[in-house]
Amino acid sequence: MVMLYVESDFNCWSRYAAERSLDEGVRQFLGSNTGMLARQGAPMDLQVEPTERAWEMVSLLRKNSRFPGDLEMEVYSGVVGREAAIMFLRWLTDHRHRPLTAAEVLDTWEEVAGKAEAQRDDQQAATINDLTARLQLTPDIAGLQEQNLVAYIAVLPRDLRFAFIKSLLKIPTVALAISQDKYDAVIFDAIRSISADAVGH
Repeated sequence: MVMLYVESDFNCWSRYAAERSLDEGVRQFLGSNTGMLARQGAPMDLQVEPTERAWEMVSLLRKNSRFPGDLEMEVYSGVVGREAAIMFLRWLTDHRHRPLTAAEVLDTWEEVAGKAEAQRDDQQAATINDLTARLQLTPDIAGLQEQNLVAYIAVLPRDLRFAFIKSLLKIPTVALAISQDKYDAVIFDAIRSISADAVGH
């Protein structure tokens, strides 16, 4: 038996989860609670701990099975551990605080614009992670999706906006789309700040 310590990279896992179409609830929860992935140096006592593969199993169970409430808790506890299962199930029942998904931002912006602006920073981080993973996977966005993406960027707090644009500029197709003159009011200021920041370092 070989036991290895593994350090998680959430962004890498997020892309993997998007490629495998893992359950949206699992992906959103972990976008807001990245500490619920495998931790480097966790004690190897074979107790049930949350790991990437364990969350993939939860995703499979959610997509293919329906459990009564108590049984659902027991099953998920056996896969990711009791603490993670409790957090996850509480998070699922709290619809008011669920972050917006990439699909909601890109396809139904008019309906979710108010909620997007009101999201806390941790919720924005989950939405940004989902959008980044989605756009890395399928970078071609339609005209309306392009406008919706820029509209979402416009409501982000300044620091999150800069960080998000910086990650979008690494995706060539998306970078071309959002760098058009018509989006200067939202994008140009952020790009100028990113450039100034790069020159300063």
